[in-house]
Amino acid sequence: MKKNFRASTFFKILFFAVLFLGGFSAIVMLLWNNILAGVLHVSVITFWQALGIFVLSKILFGGFHGGGRWGRHQRWKHNMHQRWVNMTPEEREKFKQEWKNRCGDRFGGRFKDSDHFEEQSEPIK
Repeated sequence: MKKNFRASTFFKILFFAVLFLGGFSAIVMLLWNNILAGVLHVSVITFWQALGIFVLSKILFGGFHGGGRWGRHQRWKHNMHQRWVNMTPEEREKFKQEWKNRCGDRFGGRFKDSDHFEEQSEPIK
């Protein structure tokens, strides 16, 4: 049952990846041929050339990491740090206890030595 589920999930992901690449390649081709060919007088391109341009632009400018996953991670980390700094000691204990109840000791007591955050005299607004 699990092998069949995994295979069907794999083929669904593969199907949507091919659909995504094909759709965006068609968009690149249509935009190139309808805008750049008329404005800059460049050659008309084929679907496969558009696919190559799309992949090349993703490699050079965007990468294939899901649109900035690490940027979101860093923002989340910064926001959590700000929340932690602005908490009272009672709120911190409540927060630690809530995460311990949710996760148990899976994180190796990450909050045991949690006083490494900078203490501030007044909360950041």
